[in-house]
Amino acid sequence: MIRRDGRPGGPNPRQDGPARAWSQAPEPQQAWSQAPPAAGYAPPQTPRRYAEPRRVGPPPPRPPGPQRPTGPPVEPPKQRRPKRRGRWLRRISLLLIVLIVGSVGGVVFLDSKLSRVDALAAYPGRVADTPGTNWLLVGSDSRTGLTPEQEQQLSTGGDEGGKRTDTIMLVHIPKNGATTMVSIPRDSYVNIPGYGKDKINAAFNNGGPQLLVQTVEEATGLRMDHYAEIGFGGFAGIVDALGGVNMCVPYPIDDPLAGINLQEGCQDLTGPEALGFVRSRATALADLDRMNNQRAFMSALLQKATSPTTLINPLRLWPTLAKMAGSLQVDDGDHLWNLAGLAWALRGKMVTTTVPVGGFDNVDGANVLLWDREQATEFFDALANDRQIPPGLLTGAP
Repeated sequence: MIRRDGRPGGPNPRQDGPARAWSQAPEPQQAWSQAPPAAGYAPPQTPRRYAEPRRVGPPPPRPPGPQRPTGPPVEPPKQRRPKRRGRWLRRISLLLIVLIVGSVGGVVFLDSKLSRVDALAAYPGRVADTPGTNWLLVGSDSRTGLTPEQEQQLSTGGDEGGKRTDTIMLVHIPKNGATTMVSIPRDSYVNIPGYGKDKINAAFNNGGPQLLVQTVEEATGLRMDHYAEIGFGGFAGIVDALGGVNMCVPYPIDDPLAGINLQEGCQDLTGPEALGFVRSRATALADLDRMNNQRAFMSALLQKATSPTTLINPLRLWPTLAKMAGSLQVDDGDHLWNLAGLAWALRGKMVTTTVPVGGFDNVDGANVLLWDREQATEFFDALANDRQIPPGLLTGAP
């Protein structure tokens, strides 16, 4: 007998008892579950819920997204060189530090080379402090340090003994306004403390800088704040260190005693020529012309010394400062930076004048210069109160 599922009919060898009809057969699930499957047939399977297998390790990479359309190849950006701004700033900063330290060191070194004297010494009844800043500038006939050949070159003449001044200038620097430079004639007939009336030049000869300062203070009513003195050789040396000074000579000057023969007109003067120019009295007004020439040359000298061509040129600036420091004699309280302030004050607009002159006289066989006492009092009273001198009192301006 053949069954519906294709198996052969007949008694079931696994069944006890007689054969039964299909309808009497047990449920397939139960039958298959109770007996092992016959050879050649698939085992019964029980349905199970699907479970996602557990992943061990990193998740698999995602599939690549849609590719962009290909085009011409894109060049990679060019690599810029690292900026050197920081390096240059460091170099510039280092250079500035070296310059500042070197400049400060140079100033201190040159300041130590200045010769100093106690010129502004206290004395009984000294003039009280007056407003503004007052300098007393003195050009002496000192030949210190000059060889006989240099004395001949500079036409200094023989050394007659003693100390004399060829130049006496009072410089008043106000708090506001123009600086005033006043020439004091060396033959001015004034009172010299302890010696009576004499030429003001005698004060320098009798008592040096201290007595000269006291004499000027008592004659003018102005208290001096600074003092500077220079000799023949130092003056000429400064001019040569600057490479000469251009000066417009107002008239021909032929003076063998001063060692010059200058023509009228603007020209560069060497050290010896400049010294002869400010010393010469071989002109119509003698000392009055000389004072005018001294003030004019002082202005030209300071203009050259403070010009950019000098200040930015170390080959000219350093020799000039070195020569100045080695040639000047200043008060104990003065320094190189005080001299720099003076030079700066004199480089701009400046009033130049002479003490009001009243005339000349012969005293004890010597020709002396007399001040106009009334005008001179008003003249110096204006400076003592830090005011500009009235224009009617200005004389001798070049």
